[in-house]
Amino acid sequence: MTAATDTVPPSEIDAVQEKASGSSFYSAMRLMPKAERDAMFAIYAFCRMVDDIADDGKGTREERHEALVGWRTDLDLLYAGAPPPVAKFLAAPVAQYGLRKEDFLTVIDGMDMDVAEDIQAPDLAVLDLYCERVASAVGRLSIKVFGMEEGPGFELAHHLGRALQLTNILRDLDEDAAIGRLYLPREYLVEAGITTTDPRTAIADTRIDKTCRAVAALAHKHYESADRVLRGKPKGRIRTPRLMGAVYSEILKRTEAAGWAPPRSRVSLAKSQLLYIVLRYGLA
Repeated sequence: MTAATDTVPPSEIDAVQEKASGSSFYSAMRLMPKAERDAMFAIYAFCRMVDDIADDGKGTREERHEALVGWRTDLDLLYAGAPPPVAKFLAAPVAQYGLRKEDFLTVIDGMDMDVAEDIQAPDLAVLDLYCERVASAVGRLSIKVFGMEEGPGFELAHHLGRALQLTNILRDLDEDAAIGRLYLPREYLVEAGITTTDPRTAIADTRIDKTCRAVAALAHKHYESADRVLRGKPKGRIRTPRLMGAVYSEILKRTEAAGWAPPRSRVSLAKSQLLYIVLRYGLA
């Protein structure tokens, strides 16, 4: 496993960006001016790199934790003005957009939750904390690039980040279970009559559909709250978060229509559907 104190070659940054090229994220980023787009790709690359440490299964939990500690050290160097071995690709966006160190560290805190143990049926409070760390903190970094003020920007990050993360959780049930994780809240599982916390057993139960629909309702509330912020037309470049919300909200709706009872298939949007959303929301 590559330690966080090793230099990351430019080719690895390029590879991370290449992975994004066919994604909804990439479609949203293409609406931005080059400087802002480059900053967003730097944030995306950081998130992918620390996420890979948490998810690739290479090394022991202690080794993966130490790799994340290495990223914390690197960020300390970056914000102290010293040349960091890895995080130097963040130097320009940090300086240009005032990205906060605490938000990068919060993202790492979220990855450390996955490294410490395989999350299995957390209670709602722990799930919300996880969403705060791995998604809403990324939103707080992003709104700085969008040029939004912290008040409405952080409110948008709070709600849209949680909405997107809950959508991903509902979309990735089988993939997560395959690596021993189940992010659905214990309270909703119990309400559906599911008492096991074993990921494979839980998602094989037909009653999982009831649990997932309760999580979907929670996600919709966050989409609605994010939309209220955007309808207020806050200062900044809000086309990108509007598009991200529209794309993932549509994915959630289509996943709801398909349902979560096994067997499931992962929902994705065709290029034509994505183009329609881009034209409708991205160019508004």
